[in-house]
Amino acid sequence: MKFSGQLLRAALAGALAGLLFGFDTAVVSGTITSLVHAYSLSPAEKGFTVSIALWGTVISAISGGIVGQKLGSRATLRIIAVLYLFSVIGSSLALNWPVLLAARFVGGLAIGASSVVGPVYIAEIAPAAWRGRMVGMFQINIVVGILLAYLSNYLVQTLTLGAIEWRVQFGVAIIPALVFSAMLFGIPQSPRWLIAQGCIQEAREVLVRIGEPNPEAEIRDVAEAVERAKSEHGESLFVRRYRFPIFLALSIGALNQLSGINAILYYLDDIFSAAGFGKLSSGAQAVVVGLVNMLATFLAMSVIDRMGRKKLLLIGSVGTFAALVGVTAVFARRQQQELLLPLLIFYIFSFAISQGAVIWVYISEIFPSSVRSKGQALGCSAHWVMNAVIAWSFPIIARHSTAAPFGVFAAMMIVQFLVVLLVYPETKGISLEALEKKLGLAG
Repeated sequence: MKFSGQLLRAALAGALAGLLFGFDTAVVSGTITSLVHAYSLSPAEKGFTVSIALWGTVISAISGGIVGQKLGSRATLRIIAVLYLFSVIGSSLALNWPVLLAARFVGGLAIGASSVVGPVYIAEIAPAAWRGRMVGMFQINIVVGILLAYLSNYLVQTLTLGAIEWRVQFGVAIIPALVFSAMLFGIPQSPRWLIAQGCIQEAREVLVRIGEPNPEAEIRDVAEAVERAKSEHGESLFVRRYRFPIFLALSIGALNQLSGINAILYYLDDIFSAAGFGKLSSGAQAVVVGLVNMLATFLAMSVIDRMGRKKLLLIGSVGTFAALVGVTAVFARRQQQELLLPLLIFYIFSFAISQGAVIWVYISEIFPSSVRSKGQALGCSAHWVMNAVIAWSFPIIARHSTAAPFGVFAAMMIVQFLVVLLVYPETKGISLEALEKKLGLAG
């Protein structure tokens, strides 16, 4: 299959939702100290301010797949763009704490829907040989967004804007939100969704435009999967035959967050401050962490379809465990704080080449077409529920013991290594329809 410009544009548009996802995820790390002072927030209120977006994310992760199946991924992505714009404007212009919470909640709705619809859209237009790398573009955009947020926060901090600093930090996201909105015009619907709607000719035209060498064979394969889905219409996701992919989705979603990744990303400035670093120094070191995150993700995307998902997860489990043990020791012993930056760099590198790169690809692959969107929503929901709980509780627990959360995260990486080693199947290089048969889910 030739790599067409139309295919690339469609994948980039779907993946750009990930950039806004990443930016919104990380930008709060630079604003939270100012928000604590502006609104006199307690540790619990501080955690709630961070986690409120994540509760919105949980809701939309559950419902995003349903909306995506009904309206199609393209239309749903356009709704997501509107939500991002509303959140950016509301957060930067918030007159009080409740308005800020409402705007961040709406941003969470956009993030959760993005995490479901973006990877599914890309997976459904991508050929099997490139699917890992193309769905991985979503993760690449997440880490690019994280880096841009850290860099933007640092540059705004250097301007010494005083009371409006946090407003400017939130407001910068208007630029990628507008770019994302513009890119969603001119991209095709998912050919699989079109076939499910009975729009065979339109699906054929899309397949030709994206460079599919044998569109008729592809239409037949997808149509068979659609017919199976129709025969199973109304069947719940929670039935015996789907136990295994449900376990895979729930476990990879939960363990991704139990690595501590988003607690670290959300509170990175606070973590450096707890080790004795000043505000600008913390911001600069956050940029370094974000840069390593991006570079490691690019490395992972270059090898994910050769090394496979399982091997990367195992390698990452070992690396993140070692780094988290080191961070725990730094805070428990309250010395050698100069090791914190290299330890966090090693941690983010290990995470980015494994869990960070694999999760969205893996969840988008392991369910049959009849329940793929529901399965994607389930896995994302596990991810975001765990994320919200950790984001809310981290400042409360860290107030009493900065070392304790990192020790728990390290223990969870031992669990992840064993589960992946003993249970997870490899999915690289297999078409979605063939993968259904491999996992015993077809027919």
